[in-house]
Amino acid sequence: MNAANVNYPFERPVIIVAAPRSGSTLLFETLMKSTDFWTIGGESHAVFENIDRFNPMMGMCDSNALSAADATPEIVARIRLLFLKQLRNSSGQAYQAQASEIIPPPRLLEKTPKNALRVSLLNEIFPDALFIYLFRNPRENISSMMDAWQSGRFVTYRKLAGRENPWSLLLPPGWQAYNDASLEEVTAFQWRSANTTILSELSKLDRKRWMTVSYGQQAHDTVNVIRRICEFCDVSPDGILASLSDGRLPLSRYTLTPPKADKWHKNAKALSKVIPGLHDTVEFVRMTADELPDSEFDLAIESSLSEHAAPTGVDSASNVGRNHPCPCGSGKRFKHCHGDLGRQREEN
Repeated sequence: MNAANVNYPFERPVIIVAAPRSGSTLLFETLMKSTDFWTIGGESHAVFENIDRFNPMMGMCDSNALSAADATPEIVARIRLLFLKQLRNSSGQAYQAQASEIIPPPRLLEKTPKNALRVSLLNEIFPDALFIYLFRNPRENISSMMDAWQSGRFVTYRKLAGRENPWSLLLPPGWQAYNDASLEEVTAFQWRSANTTILSELSKLDRKRWMTVSYGQQAHDTVNVIRRICEFCDVSPDGILASLSDGRLPLSRYTLTPPKADKWHKNAKALSKVIPGLHDTVEFVRMTADELPDSEFDLAIESSLSEHAAPTGVDSASNVGRNHPCPCGSGKRFKHCHGDLGRQREEN
């Protein structure tokens, strides 16, 4: 398939691929402020799953995994057209409304968590696409996925064959084996499936067509990360950087609770059961996405909790008022710092 073909309506689409709850919505909402990008405004579930053979509810496939073999000429043409019809720029103007003007082919920006299992299909639909792989430490990522399941806000399939309860987030191949599994086992399975599939497929492409960035880099070195991404995508960072407040990112539309470095601690007991089984996946990511810093691969549970233990002599129940400054020197109120951690440990 030739991207230069006159029937190909796009120019170097940019596709963000990541496990669910990796921060991909935040990255998407940040990049879409560029005047160079066009988007459909949100995620593309309907674009793909309005095609019966791509919808697990229709009985013609049993997961979100799609490959180049699924890219028939008719389906490729249909998906391209569906994207094209819904395109909007950063000002909300429709691409079709400008069809009478002489404008270059649109730079599509796309993000949907299910794309983690569709890289080879997307490469057939958009053969000149660039990919941004977003990685998040499994402690934080799986904890956030657990919270998403428990919230009930991220149900993707109400009824699946052979399953009584609704399914949330990504549906990888082999999900049937997890019908009776614990929540931490299901989310660890989703995290592992997403990251291994993404990198297995991206590694088959020219290395110049994909880059990696981490959730931690995005959160703590925002301006430099945005500049690096824009350089990779060949778009201007000006509109994006101007939208940042003091160089910081806003909350995304799907944020459940405000970000906090130790938020995963509340699920530490459950995480300790599944994190050891992810070492091979983490090492695969480390070796394949070799530009990520080593700090992103920390899997420690107990030592991290110990670092945040209450200072010696501090009794979370009586010695310090919950609204007083925490003795650890964090600047937070005790109830939001070590007092909160003490409560979480008691609950666990």
